[in-house]
Amino acid sequence: MKRAPAVAKPARARLKLATYNIHGAIGGDGRFDPARIVAVLGELDADVVALQEVESRRRGVDVLALLARETGYDAIAGPTIDSARRHYGNALLTRHRCCAVRKLSLDFGRREPRGALDVELACGATPMRVVATHLGLRPAERRAQVKRLLEALAARPAAIPTALMGDLNEWFLWGRPLRWLHAHFGDTHGPATFPAFRPLLALDRIWVEGAAAVTVRAHRSALARIASDHLPAVAEVELPATA
Repeated sequence: MKRAPAVAKPARARLKLATYNIHGAIGGDGRFDPARIVAVLGELDADVVALQEVESRRRGVDVLALLARETGYDAIAGPTIDSARRHYGNALLTRHRCCAVRKLSLDFGRREPRGALDVELACGATPMRVVATHLGLRPAERRAQVKRLLEALAARPAAIPTALMGDLNEWFLWGRPLRWLHAHFGDTHGPATFPAFRPLLALDRIWVEGAAAVTVRAHRSALARIASDHLPAVAEVELPATA
């Protein structure tokens, strides 16, 4: 009797994600130097990068356009302050085709405006949803903002792999925001990323659901320690195989 021919299993798609608070491209030495951010992005060599504190008008330089031009990424802007003098907030850099973009307001009272980018990407044959954000400085803000994020995630069930990443500003390891996020995504390691020259706090986080493997680390190069006040956090993920 002849054996049935073996059916090759489709390979899992590997993806590198990163989140990076670039502090307006002002380094630990107080210098405004977007070229250093470009160089750190080159070191990361990530497929998708969530950026925070992207400042693009105050110094007469469109930093996001510069980063995209110098790295070859497609850029998606998510400003939380947009005026004649300032264009400031979140952004996403991606090597994969963008299919949809939604912007979520996370404003809280009279505190600094906050928000999130909710983006769907076509990563080869596998779609991916990425939510990129930067939360507030006060505990009450972060609690309200994490609730809104979880509501947005629940409103569109995770039929595809979904990543939440950004600067959460959450240093209370047993605080409610982290407990809620761990309950949703699973307990994912958060490496220390702040301050960059001697990282003590895990402020920059990456969570992924629907992925086969997730490992998260801080990018601790000599250049990353001076280019911003935060180190980037990097995650290696394996997306489900698709036929």
